[in-house]
Parts: sequence; C-alpha cells; structure tokens
Amino acid sequence: MLELRDITKKFGSRVILNKLNLTIPNGQILAIVGHSGAGKTTLLRCLSGLEKIDSGHFFWNKHEFDPAVPNQKSQIIGVVFQNYELFPNLTVKDNITLAPILVRKEDRKLAEQKAQKLLEQLDLIGKDSLYPYQLSGGQQQRVAIARALAMAPRILCYDEPTSALDPALRTKVGEIILQLKQDHGMTQIIVTHDMDFANQVADRIFTVKALDNGESYENED
Repeated sequence: MLELRDITKKFGSRVILNKLNLTIPNGQILAIVGHSGAGKTTLLRCLSGLEKIDSGHFFWNKHEFDPAVPNQKSQIIGVVFQNYELFPNLTVKDNITLAPILVRKEDRKLAEQKAQKLLEQLDLIGKDSLYPYQLSGGQQQRVAIARALAMAPRILCYDEPTSALDPALRTKVGEIILQLKQDHGMTQIIVTHDMDFANQVADRIFTVKALDNGESYENED
C-alpha cells in the first residue's frame, strides 16, 4: 500500500500541493485528474523523485521512503513519461536494458532475457534492434512501458498516456494497463486530462482542483 501523508510542495511563494493525503491499495489503478496547473504533474514528479517535497512523508507498506533517493535493489516508483524519453541513439533492447545493467548491476544476458519477455508481452516482437525513430508513437510508448517495468517497480505511473494517441492506440494502452493489473497485480497511477480513459481503466479517480489563491486541494471521487 502506498501512503502519502501531508505532502506539501511549493514553488516560491506558490503552494501547489497543500498537505495532501492519499492512500493507494496494492493492485489498484488510480487516475489523477484535474485542470492544467492544478498540480497533477507536480504530484507525479514528487512521487517519482524528480521534485523534492517541502514537507510530508511517503510510505510503502508502512515503511517510509524518499522517492528522491534511489534504491539500487528495490525500486518502488517507475514512470512512463508523456514524451517517452527514449534514448534516440540506443536500440529498443538497449533502451530497456541500460538501467537494469548500470543501476541494478544485473548480468547483461539476464537483463536481455527479461527485456525480450517484456517485448513479447507488449506485442513488440522483432522490434528489439530498431531505434526509436523507426517506431510509431504507440510502439515508442510500449517501449517506454517495457523500460519502466524492467526496473521491477512496485508502482507504475503514467503522465498523460493517451495525449498523442488515436482512438485505436488509446484503447490498446488501456488494455495494457488492465493486463498489468490482472497478470501482475501492478499498482498503477495515471495522470490524465482524459476523463473517458480514466473511467475506462481506473478503480478510483482522484481530482485535483486549483484554488483561487493559487494553492490546491485534493478530493477523491
């Protein structure tokens, strides 16, 4: 179970997240929705350690952790970014295996075997030697998902996963997210403007609303 307690994040004098409290049970899919500027992406960046919180605490199964301090042996949070962030000079296989080899010190052969299994699961067979520019947007996104899963995170987060996809690919991404829940019990957090998509895949929806004074508050639907 992931718990956020009294999470506060400021940029200068502006309070973006104000004593936010949130609990996400294991295996649940949570969608975070709200208007631009309300704090959705900031919350995701704090969860992934890309932004340091000003105050508050994160707990995973009752053990406190700091997302900004990586653990080589056990990664709690994995992120699939909106623009995928694939390395353009690396093949699909190398994009997926780079972090496990360098960060987790995995044997290259083992990392490549895991990468191949992920490619099979995500319908990317035969794409391992291609470069990102040779892939469609939907394929790049699935590679980004495979790369995140290769680090064996306990929770997988997505930043606007349907923003640049046509309806068919949007449906495919939804199927992948639901399959990860069914097959692996993966806890997943989705930041999205797409309410239809959120209603399609999420067990719960968490709405972030901006206040007139520039702060934010959060409430669950």
